[in-house]
Amino acid sequence: MDIFLQLWGGIFYLLAKIFLAISENKNRKNFRIHGWIVYIIGVPAWVIILFLNKNWIVMSIEAGSIPSMIFGIIMLSNKSYIHDLEKYIKTFTGILIVLGIMYSIYDFGGINNFSQILELGITVGFLMGTYLLAKKNHNGWLYFALMNISMGILMIIQSKWIFVILQIISIFFVIYGFMTAKKEINFQNR
Repeated sequence: MDIFLQLWGGIFYLLAKIFLAISENKNRKNFRIHGWIVYIIGVPAWVIILFLNKNWIVMSIEAGSIPSMIFGIIMLSNKSYIHDLEKYIKTFTGILIVLGIMYSIYDFGGINNFSQILELGITVGFLMGTYLLAKKNHNGWLYFALMNISMGILMIIQSKWIFVILQIISIFFVIYGFMTAKKEINFQNR
């Protein structure tokens, strides 16, 4: 079951990064929606594995990531009610993060475990990366790099080798996405 969950979650997350990286090219903006949708498909597997490994902080953000992905899809459709929706998503995500951190502190007796520090890095990387990319800010890719590195180290500690390999591959697409977005910005500023 563990290998199946790693393949399911890891492959869909990798596909999401590939689609998001490709979407940085001005001729392929529609790939961004594919990236958000594919990410949503991978969420349940990640939530189950994180739950089983008592990674409460990251589990809470993964479970709460669905509204952020939906926000990304809606942002691309340029709806007028985005500002109100953004406030609700920030509140919902904030509540989940606080609950995840509080439960992790309760379960581990404080922030005294290296895996908890990695989880905080994953959370910051995910939240800021997703938010900035939804706002079409290329610096979101740098936060995704933080997320991938932190998640890769956490998965090494937990011997989730399929996830480790997929995190390493993801880094290459994060770099590609960042470089492509940066090139597009430089091209537009000429």
